[in-house]
This record gives sequence, C-alpha cells and structure tokens, in this order.
Amino acid sequence: MKKYIINKNYWTPILFLGLMFFSILFTACDNSDSSEGGGPITITKVFLEDVNSSVPDREVNFARLGQLLRIEGSGFRGLKKVYINGYSTYFNVVFVTDNSMLVSVSADTPILDADPDVRNTIRFANDSNETVFPFEIRSAKPVITNISNTLPKAGETITVYGTGLTEVSKVVFPGNIESTTGITSDEDGESFTVVVPSGVTENGGSLFVQTSNGGVYSPAYFNFKKGVLLNFDGQGQHGFWGSSTSMIQPADLESVATGTGSVSQGKYVAHRPTRIVSFDAAKNRCTEVWTAGNGVDDWRGQLTPYIPASTPLDKVALQFDIYVPNDWKDTGFLKVCMANNFNGGEWAGAVYNYVPWIVDGKSVAFKTTGWTTVTIPLNKFYAWSKGDFTFETVLAYRESVTYKNFGFYFENSDVKLKDVTGTESEVVFTSKATSVSVYTDNWRIVSLNTPVYNDFEN
Repeated sequence: MKKYIINKNYWTPILFLGLMFFSILFTACDNSDSSEGGGPITITKVFLEDVNSSVPDREVNFARLGQLLRIEGSGFRGLKKVYINGYSTYFNVVFVTDNSMLVSVSADTPILDADPDVRNTIRFANDSNETVFPFEIRSAKPVITNISNTLPKAGETITVYGTGLTEVSKVVFPGNIESTTGITSDEDGESFTVVVPSGVTENGGSLFVQTSNGGVYSPAYFNFKKGVLLNFDGQGQHGFWGSSTSMIQPADLESVATGTGSVSQGKYVAHRPTRIVSFDAAKNRCTEVWTAGNGVDDWRGQLTPYIPASTPLDKVALQFDIYVPNDWKDTGFLKVCMANNFNGGEWAGAVYNYVPWIVDGKSVAFKTTGWTTVTIPLNKFYAWSKGDFTFETVLAYRESVTYKNFGFYFENSDVKLKDVTGTESEVVFTSKATSVSVYTDNWRIVSLNTPVYNDFEN
C-alpha cells in the first residue's frame, strides 16, 4: 500500500491559521494534566477541521488520511490512547478538554490492511475505561490517470488506472448508464476492470467511479465521438494523392477483425501496408496517411462547441487507438503532424514523435493484445511544449498553413534519447530495418478537463 507523507509538525499551520477559531472552541481548556479524569468515555459527534474550507468546522461521518478531527463527547480528560483502525494515534493533550479534543489521522493509518474487526473504528482509552466509535476512514482522494480504451464497444472490458481506486462498487458511464456488476478491483487501488454496458452510444464525457475511498471522475474523453477527425469509416475524410510508395491509399486500409478483448472497428490503417515488406534503416517518411485537409477539415467548427478555443493546451489532447500485435522495439516511430508542412526527421515544430518502446531511457518491447488508446496532450507537441498556450494557438496555426491535412508518418531514423526525454544524454538508438506492424484508428481531439468530485455537498 502506498503511504502519503505529511509534515510531522502538522499542528503548526493549524495553530497559526486557526488560533482565533480554536480559542473559541477550547475556552473550557485549563491545561490540566491528562492524568486527571479516567471516567466513562462517550462520543457524540465528529467534525472535520479545515481552515481552507468554506465550512472550516464540518460535522462528518468519515475522514481521510492526514485530516484533522475535532471530536465531541465526554470523559476525555485523562485520555491515554486513541486507536484509529487499530493504529495508536498521537494526540496533543493541550487540545483535550473533558468534552472536546483534536486528533489528526496519521498517514500511517492502515486502510485495506486494517484488521476487519477494527477497520473504520476509533477506540478511546483511559486507565479504567474505553469506548469504540464506528467511523469510516478513507485513504487520499482517488484519482483516474488513464483508461485502456476510451472508445470501446459494448461488452468489451476496459481497465481504468489511477490511485486510490479501492473496492469499486459502481461506474457511471456517459448518459447516466450505471454498472455495478462485472467490476474487478486491484487490491492496491491502482486499477480496476469493468465491462462496458450496452446503451453507451453517442454520449461522451467522463466516467464517474464510486470507491470505498469516495467518488472520482475521469477526464471528459470517454466515448467522445464528436471529436473524431478520421475513423476510415465515414467520419472525417481520408486524403491521398499521387502514386508515391509512401502514400497510404484507400486500397491499403484493412478491415479484417483484429485484436483480443478490444477488437478493431471497421476499417483501420496499417502504417506498414502489406505491399511493403519492411522499412530500411535510416529512412524518414516511410509511409504517410492524411485527412483530406483544405476545404474539408474544420477543427474550429467541429470542436469548439465542445472544447472552447480558450481552453489551456494541457487540457486538450489527441487520442488514437493503436494495435501492435508483435514486439515493437529498438527502431521506428510515428510522427504526428499537425499539418502537411514537414519533410520527415523533425524533432521540432508542430509535430510529436510517438516512441512507445523507449521506457525509462531503455528499449523495451511494446505490444498490445487488443486495441488500446493513446493520449497525447497538445502541449506535448514541440512547438507548444514551452510556454502557456491555448487551443486557439493550434486552431490559428492550422488555419494559417497552406496545406491543412492532419496526419501520421512512420519514420525509421536514428533516435537520440535527449530528443525523447528533453534532458541531456549521449544515448542514441541506431535505426534498423524493420517489418513491425503498427495499426491505428479513430483519430480524435478530446478534452482533458475533469469534473471535481466534492466529498461534501456544500
């Protein structure tokens, strides 16, 4: 289980920010030694203390690791021990009166690892008496970082990744379609799987997930079909011209069902079509595939009703689905071109080079069993990776270029690690001839905005 470190001097900021507030709450405190008392202990209410909240003293029925609680009751004078989920928890006797006390939930408090007999309890003890108060303890707020496929078909299983995703009991899909069955949670809360229910058709947006840690939303990119630029099946228009070996023509598209678990959807593009046996080393622009561009592509008209032009660029992303049935390693990458304005080999400008086989500076085989979604925030494109930009920057760029086609190259030139990581390195991955098969489909622009889930209504 992950542990979240908090400052051991956690009383200092509370005392500084809330001195006046706590002086009112503890007017009855006479700093008597904690050895006094020792009678029966009763608990009546628990309050969450948060000086940064609009409700700094809120009655609650649960708390998270690291949060400060004010507990009301009687018999606290002479208190010797407080156990939260069985964990002996420090408290400062300065903030203990007979009827009220403060205690912070330690970051080391066990949650899922707690003994079932003491989980979600607070036990108070003095020399002669003790009482156990049922009270839910949660970890830090859950977070969703990734979804294995954001454009799946009904009946397929998706994996949702993140932190704090413990004991998932419900997933609400766009269109308010609930699923409470077919959910399997990872015991460490780092992922869960769920079967996509029927009825998720045109509605796109966020998933809502209910966990034992509380609720959480995903970014608003699930099933966002209105953002599809090209799916090779009628949404968007495939552009092609000339007879060069590199140009992906309609005859190069494939439609045989592929993938296990998450299966292909109609036609898709092979970035090494069957007519090309292999790519030579040290070659750029080995193949290219484009949208129709001028007079057809209209990003502003298509996308800004859902993603305002003023949206920060780190909240807008390109997504596409990818299938790589065999190991992709050591050589080759996809260049994503924001316009038809590049010759190949660039690591600058309005492009992004997707090199999934470089992991932590090493070459690691990349392979998928089924179709999976790749998400690239638009601020990762080299032209906009340094500075604060909005979606308007991208829209204006595309509207200013001569050829407005959006597309992909497959490139097979040497890769310098420093170009991938942005940090200094002498490592170079020398290109090799390759016959790797890489397929993509459902190119789309999506929003990364994530609704905020509040633990409390107010």
